[in-house]
Amino acid sequence: METPQNDPQWERQLLEKIAFSTLQEQKAKRRWGIFFKLAVLAYLVAVLVLVVDWGDSEKLADGRHTAVVYLHGVIEPTGEASAEKITGALQAAYEDKGTAGIVLRINSPGGSPVQSGIIHDEILRLRAKHPDIPLYAVVEDICASGGYYVAVAADRIYVNRASIVGSIGVLMDGFGFTGTMDKLGVERRLLTAGENKGFLDPFSPQDEKQKAHARLLLGEIHKQFIEVVRQGRGKRLKETPEMFSGLMWAGSQSIQLGLSDDYGTVDSVARDVVKAEKLLDYSVKDNIAERFAKRLGADVARNLSFGLLGGGEQTQLR
Repeated sequence: METPQNDPQWERQLLEKIAFSTLQEQKAKRRWGIFFKLAVLAYLVAVLVLVVDWGDSEKLADGRHTAVVYLHGVIEPTGEASAEKITGALQAAYEDKGTAGIVLRINSPGGSPVQSGIIHDEILRLRAKHPDIPLYAVVEDICASGGYYVAVAADRIYVNRASIVGSIGVLMDGFGFTGTMDKLGVERRLLTAGENKGFLDPFSPQDEKQKAHARLLLGEIHKQFIEVVRQGRGKRLKETPEMFSGLMWAGSQSIQLGLSDDYGTVDSVARDVVKAEKLLDYSVKDNIAERFAKRLGADVARNLSFGLLGGGEQTQLR
């Protein structure tokens, strides 16, 4: 009987067994690695489906419905409530043949007078183009200043009893650092071509002539705001000496003053006024990457504007 030591093939057979075992172990590890990678990929896909807005899938459903456009937050060029997003959503809602009525759901403290004006004017244009499709504004927590500027373009305004409505005024805010600079021994060196190019520069003493001009500018924009409110609300408005002073009122008071029409929510207006309970959201939303990129771009642009133009003042309907 031959022993392994006497078998000339035993070393080779042993090496083959070891190699085969190692190969099987590597294949098993590879399979488990692929499994875990696929599991992680599936998890990431599930997260993306949950958190990323994939567009207009909700609009694929047809039939008679109430279109909803959400105006949320500060009205500004780069935000969710920019004129580009709101007007685009409204246009899409009006163009849908199944739209029985539109609800503009507002929760905004105001913002840019230009952006607010663009949205307001586009609503009037679309209402004139589609007279058979009513548009109603539904106020949630707040509809102030620029938000109200937009709301008065609607056929009717619905509020909650505790909603905050009004603030019909204009402001220009900023800071002055001259006293701090004097204490720190910092000298402001500002060179301009044009005596008013450094208009309301926060690092220079306030110029009374420029201050007076700023008040004229604000007064003109305020005048435009008042006229828009009067045109939009018409005979429903019960003007008081304080109505256009920048004060705000609770929803219940706003109805008494004619700033709004009645109590209502998105659901109740769709059900009881439009008579189409089915809701479709046409709001335009950025995905996560777009939100981050735009926010970063806005911050960079704001900092560059502050440094290059020398102005910390911003005019807002707030």
